[in-house]
Amino acid sequence: MTTESGTKPPLGRVIVVTSGKGGVGKTTSSAAISAGLAKQGFRTVVIDFDVGLRNLDMTMGCERRVVFDFINVIQGDAKLKQALIKDKRLDTLSILPTSQTRDKDALTREGVEKVLTELKTEFDYIICDSPAGIEHGAQMAMHFADEAVVVTNPEVSSVRDSDRILGLLGSQTHRAATDGAEPVKAQVLITRYDQERVERGEMMTVEDVLEILAVPLLGVVPESKAVLKASNVGTPVVLDGPSAAAQAYEDAVSRLIGGSVEMRIASEPRPGLLQRLFGRAS
Repeated sequence: MTTESGTKPPLGRVIVVTSGKGGVGKTTSSAAISAGLAKQGFRTVVIDFDVGLRNLDMTMGCERRVVFDFINVIQGDAKLKQALIKDKRLDTLSILPTSQTRDKDALTREGVEKVLTELKTEFDYIICDSPAGIEHGAQMAMHFADEAVVVTNPEVSSVRDSDRILGLLGSQTHRAATDGAEPVKAQVLITRYDQERVERGEMMTVEDVLEILAVPLLGVVPESKAVLKASNVGTPVVLDGPSAAAQAYEDAVSRLIGGSVEMRIASEPRPGLLQRLFGRAS
């Protein structure tokens, strides 16, 4: 898909996609948000900060094209343009994979800053796919962020860990340590939301999540088989055909760039009793 790149200077906005708990859909969200921005014509690069456990390249469907990576660039073994992988579907989207074998300590603050500074001269949005938790890789991913998308499931443990991430964003980033700088703009993205489970009291409501985290809501992505299907074929869900999840991510991207989009909580259609019975018998 060819998109129309802007001729204006790049915005150079750094957005970290982060979470306190693993398995909440953070990398899926990084892929969907970066592809959604690129679809709108923004020059976008998504960086995998999960050194040693990379999987962004698989989610983006480019794992066989990785020759050099983020760590090679930081350590001077390759130039940035040698490590960047151009997406085959969107000409405004690039991927910077990370190393599968190096230690997380290979990420240095000086190295990360140098790479981000170079990327800001070419891209409108730089999406940093952070590892879960609060260890070194996660702190490097958030340190130079202008904005943060905190991904959480509507479950107590996930929300509690997200609250801790918000604490780090407010105290351990470059903006937090710089006098007069605006704080990192944080928004929460609720994923794997299931209205039926909420009504049965098995999940928290959106209102409960927001009351605890006290940051703006970027979007609500419903539990959807479309997300797993897209991930298995190496395609961001927003590029894998219409689905409730894809629409939710598209809406979130529109809000991320300042659009006013009504907050809607969609859900995947569930098979009726007859469909389940006949489907089981066939």
